[in-house]
Amino acid sequence: MAPASTPTVQDHLALAEIELCGELMIAASAADGERLSPDRIDEVLNVHVGTSDAD
Repeated sequence: MAPASTPTVQDHLALAEIELCGELMIAASAADGERLSPDRIDEVLNVHVGTSDAD
C-alpha cells in the first residue's frame, strides 16, 4: 500500500504574518518595559511613517 500523500500548500501572506508576529514576540521579550512603544513596533515591523509607494 502506497503512503498517502498530502499536497503541500503554502500561503505566503500567512507565513509572512507569522514571521512578523515572531519578530514582535522576540522584541517584546527583550524589552525593558511592560510594552513596546509604537515607535519600537514600527521599527521591528520595518514601517516607515510618512513614505508612500503610491506617489
